Amino acid sequence: MKPTPTRIEPIFSPRIWGARSLAPLFPERSNLHEPIGEAWLTGTECKIATGPFAGKKLGEAWKEMPVEWRGEQLAAVMDFPLLVKFIFPTDKLSIQVHPDDAYASTHEKAAGGRGKTEMWHAVSAEAGAHVLIGLVSKADKKKFLEALSSNTIENLFVPWRVQPGDTFFVPAGTPHTIGKDMVLCEVQQYSDLTYRVYDYGRVDAQGKPRELHIKKALDVIRFGRPIAGKVSRISLPAHGLQKMLLAACHYFATERWKNFAQIETQSDSAHFDLLVVLSGSGHFVWQDGSAEYHRGECWLIPAGLGKFALNSLEPSKLLRTYVPDLPALRARLERDGHSWQEIAKTVFD
Repeated sequence: MKPTPTRIEPIFSPRIWGARSLAPLFPERSNLHEPIGEAWLTGTECKIATGPFAGKKLGEAWKEMPVEWRGEQLAAVMDFPLLVKFIFPTDKLSIQVHPDDAYASTHEKAAGGRGKTEMWHAVSAEAGAHVLIGLVSKADKKKFLEALSSNTIENLFVPWRVQPGDTFFVPAGTPHTIGKDMVLCEVQQYSDLTYRVYDYGRVDAQGKPRELHIKKALDVIRFGRPIAGKVSRISLPAHGLQKMLLAACHYFATERWKNFAQIETQSDSAHFDLLVVLSGSGHFVWQDGSAEYHRGECWLIPAGLGKFALNSLEPSKLLRTYVPDLPALRARLERDGHSWQEIAKTVFD
């Protein structure tokens, strides 16, 4: 089963705060009859579109993938480790928080037992777009509950302006919400555990309020924790393109590649890569074949692919994300001349 760049079909999830047009990422999805909030690019139910696993669901294919596909450090990992989404909000999302692995492994075994740390990269944003990440220093559990009861909970949050190209890091235990008028690419642990704290009085299609999870949220919110929020990017060595490390932690590392006509690169035997095309189009070229890529697509690059090239037909921008060896990544950044203070603003424990 020869390693081959493999395209994954997205799954589109309706949300009450979503959009009725997903252009320009998905121009064929306009004038939708219901609002779509998320496009799951690597859901385990997503179908694989190309390569030897074509027609299978990603979760099924992962269990069959040999080390040449997964990578040496992921050979024994039971479940696909990365969830990547596009988010299309035309209204505020609920205020929410996610548990960490320790809490989830004890209290959420039926839901997979994994916490949820995530990052957001702004694909686009209109003037005034913002997110709320983390609580102000004076906020404690008592003030939090008082603000919930008086519908003033937003006043306890730190607001962050969002501009295209910004990246935000949201570790487990950090309450947050996403505002309207932007498109985000979210990279996260593979988990869908969300504790909804406040939902702005909205109701679902049946006219019922959505469930809140106040007790569990209070269990996992880390009051007084320093906030990462908007993160600094680190320039990476590259020839013929701009390559930036956007954010990294034990669960994922994400880079942005842009402004390239041709890239000659190589897979990493330690791990597979995901390449998410934010704009542009072109071709993948490898030893035994080639394939077209287009914006909105997600491609899995097997660890054992070896040398391959990306040839752009129009200006292209993409995200590369993978499961890192975090100490090795830090050491590599230090060898490239970055100080530990600089690294600490982008690479998180």
